[in-house]
Amino acid sequence: MRWRHRLTVPQFTVVTGGLVIVSGTLLLASPLCSSDDVGLWQALFTVTSAITVTGLSIIDVGKDLTFFGQVTLAGLIITGGLGLMAITTFLQGFVQGRSGLRLRLDKGRALDEFGVGGIGPTFHQILITAGCVMGVGTVILYSFGFTDISNQGERLWAAMFHCISAYNNAGFGLWSDNLVGYKGNPVVNGVIGSLIVTGGIGWRVTNDLWEKRFRLQRIRSLSLHTRLVLRSTLLLIVIGALGLLFTEQFAPDGVMSTLTLWEKLQVTIFQSITTRTAGFNTVPLSIETLSEAGLLLMIVLMFIGASPGGTGGGIKTTTFAVLMGATRSTLEGRKEVIIRRHQIPGDIVLKAVGVALASGLFVILMTLLLGLGPTAGGEPTAEGYSFLEKLFTCMSAFGTVGLDVGVTANLNRWGQLVLMVGMFVGRLGIMLLLSALYGSNPPSRVGYPREEVFI
Repeated sequence: MRWRHRLTVPQFTVVTGGLVIVSGTLLLASPLCSSDDVGLWQALFTVTSAITVTGLSIIDVGKDLTFFGQVTLAGLIITGGLGLMAITTFLQGFVQGRSGLRLRLDKGRALDEFGVGGIGPTFHQILITAGCVMGVGTVILYSFGFTDISNQGERLWAAMFHCISAYNNAGFGLWSDNLVGYKGNPVVNGVIGSLIVTGGIGWRVTNDLWEKRFRLQRIRSLSLHTRLVLRSTLLLIVIGALGLLFTEQFAPDGVMSTLTLWEKLQVTIFQSITTRTAGFNTVPLSIETLSEAGLLLMIVLMFIGASPGGTGGGIKTTTFAVLMGATRSTLEGRKEVIIRRHQIPGDIVLKAVGVALASGLFVILMTLLLGLGPTAGGEPTAEGYSFLEKLFTCMSAFGTVGLDVGVTANLNRWGQLVLMVGMFVGRLGIMLLLSALYGSNPPSRVGYPREEVFI
């Protein structure tokens, strides 16, 4: 069994993720967790979506799963959001039976890229922080949010489940219409939105804010990473909300045409937050209810995603910020990338370019594969879905967002398999997956001649 000792952390991550998905599938498909309508395939898709904290679903969670099944689903969401990489790390330490300095550094890098942020005491702090945040959110939703639920037990579980789903950026809901019934409830919108942002900005940012909480009036006391994440997150929320408010004004028959101005503000702000990371929706989403411009804007937000160390997907806000910084430096004629009076190392810029390009190409490949066959649904007599609907669905899967425009449940198994692969790759990260496939090669010491290329 020497092959186990040669596995790198990224390879162990892929193996462990697969084992967790298989185990969860067998459990969720059992009569203890689900009804007869949930077979192995439906359970596999749901568990993959939960472990990758995506939220795409081909079942009705509130109706098709028993209470124990819903608890299992919540546990899988927490595992995928906070614990998958930690489990992988501890498994590798157990199997390999050694933990030298080089191996520990390898673990730390893998954890950082995956989004947990560290091991040991740091991971314990992450769990404590997550528990406290989700606990406070549960109390508020129970007391002031889901007051329309008369049964106190059901209300408590609804508050707890949706807080777990929101903090881990999963987007699963207990109702078939998700949160459409609460589009005008400021408490539900505020709590769920705040949990999504808190989980999406990452451990490094929350830890930096906590450690420097008495010096927050001095913005420069925060690290450049924290400032970039906070500025990018706030800017994207504002741009997304104003953009949706603008695009839907030109859709007179759209879902927002009958809403009041206060409801429109709540819906657009909430959808701007949830589109990048979580996948909740407070209005029905389809090609008929939203304009094509609005759907395209949401695709862009999903592609950017959450922040490093967070529970969301996408190329990450810092990657987007570095790319914007590189573009600005190029236009200004600089040879270095300068952001907030700090020079960004060249290897970070190259990594940002690689992540963005590889992610874009992968989503295009997903869309291409999803379009194979007579229709997206695999039924020769059925009307196929538009390119925009397919692209939206693929981007939602890869960005681990979970928003659906009515496509996912109607796809054939080939299409759903494409989405499952996309969710898994999107959660691990394209660079981590490539590292798992090709391994880590030592840097080359060979130098090569320089030659100009016209751009």
